[in-house]
Amino acid sequence: MHQGEIRLAVGRLTDRQTLRVHRFNPITKSEGPGVRACIQVQGCPIRCNGCGVPQTWSERGGALIEASALVDAIILGPPIEGVTFLGGEPFAQADAVATIAEAVRLKGLSVVTFTGYLREDLENSASSGFDRLLRATDLLIDGPFDQAQLDFSRPWIGSRNQRYHFLSERYAHLANEIGNLPNRLEIKIGPNGNVIAGGLGPLDASKELLAAVAKSFR
Repeated sequence: MHQGEIRLAVGRLTDRQTLRVHRFNPITKSEGPGVRACIQVQGCPIRCNGCGVPQTWSERGGALIEASALVDAIILGPPIEGVTFLGGEPFAQADAVATIAEAVRLKGLSVVTFTGYLREDLENSASSGFDRLLRATDLLIDGPFDQAQLDFSRPWIGSRNQRYHFLSERYAHLANEIGNLPNRLEIKIGPNGNVIAGGLGPLDASKELLAAVAKSFR
């Protein structure tokens, strides 16, 4: 896929009020400012080389969940300050993601959206879903992951080309503080003993941390 080319058709793979989800995390400190819920969508037409989550690429994986059910899970879940959408590619299911984002914002929560597309291309597209999701986003983090520009010195992102866009005043105060915020690796142990990793960090550090967790269960 060439830069600037956006596959609008991907957003029509599922019903407008359902979302194909890879994973829902009701509480995290590693996917944006503060304590957040995180919806990791399933399906990505961009498929960056070196992507750390290629299992989220397929548009047939994950599970279809009603947008209203996800909103209820967020609102009735642990206390949080906002919701983060990452992928996969959230703009590939823009209408459903926008529906959720609009609903949680009405409850006073913030919205952070990651995308492998560029903000300019999204704004210049003909998609009403893209426009809705942009309007419902407080902090947009854009740009494809570029393995040749690997960089974990800034929070929440993995390559130098990726950018922060403060689309509302909610997190505008962070514009001059981003360089002082750390990236985080987050490891959770599920009830069946499965290990779930979140956030970003150097690959070696991630492997060491996962190995240490696995060793503690032997």
